[in-house]
Amino acid sequence: MAFRNKEITNPVTGQTIKFLQTTKDTNGALLEMLSTYRAFSQEPPVHYHPYQTEDFVVTEGELTVRINGEKKVLQAGDSLHVAPNVVHAMWNSSDQKAVVHWKVYPARDTEYLLETTTGLACDGKTNKIGMPGFLQIALLMSRFSDVFRLAKPPYIIQKIIFTTILPVAYLLGYRSTYQHHID
Repeated sequence: MAFRNKEITNPVTGQTIKFLQTTKDTNGALLEMLSTYRAFSQEPPVHYHPYQTEDFVVTEGELTVRINGEKKVLQAGDSLHVAPNVVHAMWNSSDQKAVVHWKVYPARDTEYLLETTTGLACDGKTNKIGMPGFLQIALLMSRFSDVFRLAKPPYIIQKIIFTTILPVAYLLGYRSTYQHHID
């Protein structure tokens, strides 16, 4: 479980997350983080959060954002509000690091997703852009569908496919979370 001032770094994407307020600190109302993106970080898959709102403030550098299909660049001092179900992705396409103050309302179990995906990258269980294999994705997307959904294919198709292959993933030893990643 995340705790105040804990830092996790994804060695593949180069993103570092420092937890400022966790689910425990806010009784689930808020997850507050400081996220540092290395220069020329990878564009992540477009996604959305079905039940959560996110607020971002760029405090250093610049952040490239794809939101509802449009690409824009936020500079230090700029903010962005992302409502539930808005498709987006963020990365740093500049040659300097970017630092973003990031809030997620309500917290739900977003910190477990972040710790798990970062842990998988630390364990060498992702590809060169930080994505785990298909069976691991199926487990993650099933377990965390209330906080994170891929934009494509449509959610109903993902649900059918992922639910169908979950037994195979479990039989092969995959899990949706790993205790050593979430403390």
